[in-house]
Amino acid sequence: MPPAHTGAPVSTGASPLSSLDPSPEGREPGRPGYRRMSLALFAAGLATFALLYSTQALLPAISDGFGVTAGQASWTVSAATGALALFVLPLSALSERFGRTRMMTWSIVVAVGVALVIPLAPNLEWLIALRAVQGAAIAGIPASAMAYLAEEVKPKALVGAIGLFVAGNSIGGMSGRIVTGWAAQLGGWRAGLGAVALMALACAAAFLVLLPRARFFRPASLNPRAVGRTVRGHLRDPLLLRLYGIGALFMTVFGAVYTVIGYRLVDEPFSLGQGVVGSIFLIYLVGTVSSAAAGRLVARTGRRGALYLAVTTTALGLLLSLAESLAAVLAGLVLITAGFFAGHAVASAAVSRTAKTGRAQASALYQSAYYLGSSAGGTLGALAYHGAGWAATVAIALLAVLGVVAITLYGSHAARAERAPEARRRMPSRAMVAR
Repeated sequence: MPPAHTGAPVSTGASPLSSLDPSPEGREPGRPGYRRMSLALFAAGLATFALLYSTQALLPAISDGFGVTAGQASWTVSAATGALALFVLPLSALSERFGRTRMMTWSIVVAVGVALVIPLAPNLEWLIALRAVQGAAIAGIPASAMAYLAEEVKPKALVGAIGLFVAGNSIGGMSGRIVTGWAAQLGGWRAGLGAVALMALACAAAFLVLLPRARFFRPASLNPRAVGRTVRGHLRDPLLLRLYGIGALFMTVFGAVYTVIGYRLVDEPFSLGQGVVGSIFLIYLVGTVSSAAAGRLVARTGRRGALYLAVTTTALGLLLSLAESLAAVLAGLVLITAGFFAGHAVASAAVSRTAKTGRAQASALYQSAYYLGSSAGGTLGALAYHGAGWAATVAIALLAVLGVVAITLYGSHAARAERAPEARRRMPSRAMVAR
């Protein structure tokens, strides 16, 4: 399958430190190509989350099939997200040289190819290894997509465009789990993984057909030292570090909750079937709405206000999920999902706007932190549930929420401290006032 067009940019010999500010002629709603771009990246986001978390709704069935614990089965999720976290930075560096669209194309092709083989895994070890390979392949999509949008979209439309990409993630996570759940109920967990692979294949085809030619990408020399300087610069930026921490902690919550929720719902007192458990992920539609609305939320409340609202919503959902009522658990999942996707869209968009140079590396570092949080949350949440039940999983998630609050409060304090000297300089002296 040939790679998508990357355009014909003029090589400038620039390093990854060169500016990637969006062009004033970039795409925006109503302009040519914006709809095709949005649909293509929506399809890529859908395939990414459907494949990345394809085993999550099937964990109870995988545990039964291989005779393993929840903690052992959870590695089929953590291996994929952990590999993505490790490979997203080097693949984003390659995208600086070879193009965003080319990197996304080969990533989705390889990930889908592995997905078609995964249902044949003979044991848990092989399943975990193939999932790690798949996660590494998927790594080329998220950071490249963020950088592509930063280059091709007008600044005022950037949060909305990224929100649509994240919305594709949420629908991918939802539809992938529903498809795998019902297919597994009919034909076992292998049938579930085969079904989601075919769905991702259709998304990959749509992506290849729809993605517009890149207009503003300029290739940079593949210089490891320059990449290292760019990465070190981002890691020395206090605001970027805070955003990375927020992304990791939000995903710790989400990874813990959605890795374990299947076990809770198939156990007493709920005793739901695998297909019904998969359908629970229709709740992801709430994330589609909240992530797409993140731009309007930031415009009204500011970035920190939006983050405070996201963590409050998430915490209320976690507490509500402790009830032994199915209706209360579902309502809690709605709040957790809405809060998580809003917070993720706000933080990821802030990374793209904060990094004035080396946006691909800035986004890659965010994605690394984000998916390491997913791996940690999934594994810790499963171990906590196996040891002490759902309340222990919620306790871990609430600690992560408190971490987001602490980082956001510190950011507010730091911003006030930075503004104070300038305010004092602008304030007239007492002598001047006396005159």
